[in-house]
Order: sequence, then structure tokens, then C-alpha cells
Amino acid sequence: MIDDAFNTLGNIFISHKAIATIASHSALESYGVVGLAPKDLAEGLVQVLVKDPSLGVDVEFDGKNIDIDLYIIVEYGTRIKSVAASVADSVRFMVEKAVGLPVKSVNVHIRGLRISNPD
Repeated sequence: MIDDAFNTLGNIFISHKAIATIASHSALESYGVVGLAPKDLAEGLVQVLVKDPSLGVDVEFDGKNIDIDLYIIVEYGTRIKSVAASVADSVRFMVEKAVGLPVKSVNVHIRGLRISNPD
């Protein structure tokens, strides 16, 4: 759990899963991204059984900063470097806006390319 704020009424806690969900929605809205990929075989098997909105996102919190790893699938024919930079900027902005904590790094891992349907 990420401890976000202290006040006289109590504490506010934000889970890693909530941040992962924000990051995944932001990544999927970016140009050139066709999907998120599991980070390993175990996560791929879990995804078959349970639909998890944080698939392909790993969040780490060290007490001050947030580190996010994204595993994405890019549309064939787009500039991979541009798509990755755009995804990193978009995710950083959306998470910082929603949570109010600084994002130290957003690492984008390209797991594959997918050819769109030409129709």
C-alpha cells in the first residue's frame, strides 16, 4: 500500500493495483498501442482465468517515488521509439495527476508487434 496523505481525519492509502489500473488505461489510450502483455508466464496463465485490469503493469514504491514497468504490444508499422516515449509520458502524467506523488521512472518493455486488420 502506498501511504499518500496524513490529516486530522485519518490516513489515505492507495494500493499498487489502483495505480497499475490507471497506468494500464493510460497506456491503452496511447497511439500505436494495441494491448498489454503479461510480464511472465505465470501472469499469462492467471490472465486466462481472471481478467485483471492491471495486466502487464508492475508498480514499485520506495516511500517517496513510484517506479512503473509497462509491458506492451505495439501496432506493426508505427515507430516503436516514438510509441514508447509517448506511452511513458502519458502514463507519468496521468499517474502523477491522479495520485499526487512523483513518478521516478516509467520503463516501457515492447513484448511484441501486432498487424492490424487491413479492413
